[in-house]
Amino acid sequence: MAIDIKVPQLPESVADATIATWHVKPGDKVSRDQNLVDIETDKVVLEVVAEADGVLGEITAEEGTTVTAEEVIGKIEEGDGGSASEDKSEDRDSGDKKEKSEKKESDSSDDKGSDKKGSGEKMEVKVPQLPESVSDATISTWHVKAGDAVKRDQNLVDIETDKVVLEVVAPADGVLAEIKHDEGDTVGADDVIGIVEAGGSAGGSSSKSDDSKSESSSESKDDGGDNEVAGPAVRRLLGEHGLKPSDVKGTGKGGRVTKEDVEKHVKGQSSSKSSDSSSKQQSSQPAVSGDRDQKRVPMTRLRKRIAERLLQAKNDTAMLTTFNEINMKPIMDLRKKYKDVFEETHGTRLGFMGFYVKAVTEALKRFPDVNASIDGDDIVYHNFFDISIAVSTPRGLVTPVLRDTDRLSIADMENGIRDLAIKGRDGKLTMDEMQGGNFTITNGGVFGSLLSTPILNPPQSAILGMHKIQERAMVVDGKIEILPMMYLALSYDHRIIDGKQSVGFLVTVKELLEDPQRLILDI
Repeated sequence: MAIDIKVPQLPESVADATIATWHVKPGDKVSRDQNLVDIETDKVVLEVVAEADGVLGEITAEEGTTVTAEEVIGKIEEGDGGSASEDKSEDRDSGDKKEKSEKKESDSSDDKGSDKKGSGEKMEVKVPQLPESVSDATISTWHVKAGDAVKRDQNLVDIETDKVVLEVVAPADGVLAEIKHDEGDTVGADDVIGIVEAGGSAGGSSSKSDDSKSESSSESKDDGGDNEVAGPAVRRLLGEHGLKPSDVKGTGKGGRVTKEDVEKHVKGQSSSKSSDSSSKQQSSQPAVSGDRDQKRVPMTRLRKRIAERLLQAKNDTAMLTTFNEINMKPIMDLRKKYKDVFEETHGTRLGFMGFYVKAVTEALKRFPDVNASIDGDDIVYHNFFDISIAVSTPRGLVTPVLRDTDRLSIADMENGIRDLAIKGRDGKLTMDEMQGGNFTITNGGVFGSLLSTPILNPPQSAILGMHKIQERAMVVDGKIEILPMMYLALSYDHRIIDGKQSVGFLVTVKELLEDPQRLILDI
């Protein structure tokens, strides 16, 4: 029987999406919940998983195709497409919905077979090759525990380096027989951190009673129902908080549980626990009020690395900050006039960051010292323009690099920034995308910051901070006008950049943004 592979429901305000990457090709065997294809929208990357074991029959929407919600993009042929290995056949038989008598006979048969063949091939779960210049990593989160059944390509454990999170997946269907390194352990490339027993079954030996088998069957059915109401990413989030899909009220299509539902549920639980704890403390210790609980957790490797670099910047540079302000009305009027036709033409939104990057690139051309860095006793002048964009992620602040901005149009810049932001949020940035950069732009205005003094990103010599756009009373030609104003802050290393150059650079950025036609005319 053929099963349609459909585009999931798209986020609100998103009309269509693009097929980004197919991870399988026609004729490949697929397992239930295996990620088949990544679908990209303006805001998120969606994973579409297999609804059942089988073979990928055909792909009807190739990579790069624009698709809409519920559109059929491929088909899965249920079954094995031929006689596969005996172990896989037995795994599927044990998972079929049969009557209790058939189930018992199947279990008995499986037990006999296992007596003859043993528990299956033992396969090592290893740390993948680490990025260049990274010597070790830390076990961040095990998503399964010893004895749990696992599927091929299921994410078993997250391993964290200074800059990226690596996912280690199961090499085959079976059981996680052993965990050799627990969460928090430091490991190196190719270290064995666990053992997967291929073809094994969760639960252990044949000496278990019929009641245990019945309970296992019931749990299997529950898992099937969970798969239908929650996708793999949501089930992973549920597991992190010790929840089942039935514990959370789903607001998605057909009652599906979304990430937002889980986060809302967890937040509600935290509030309830805090309230209960507070009331207990008040009854037993009337003199003390409020929640006095403490939670101690180790810093993540990324957070420790951020701390080291910030201290390095403060201690090793002669950092100074200069300020100015911009009238944003010309750019806001330009965006309002052309945003719709811009999006239709280029397939991306017209934001502010494209203008910021364009203006900074032009200013760097005029003030090469700001685009330079110090290496020992030498000044290194860069004849290219790679701009780091500060991106806030759930794990901390990262600064992926938008390269060769002098060769990019504003549309190219907007697309590049969007891609880097999505990868940063999803933890998919590569080391190449994180390294380099001659100058950094950080936009605290998206969080409501009115004014700040950004810290340098070594070995760069300057960083530009953009802030909240706020209407203020300004004097224009002797008259008071209400204008949307934004403060600019340029932090720079005074060892290489003098006051004249820093102020000139900032004034150039201000003039270009207040008169955006100059960006187009390059004047």
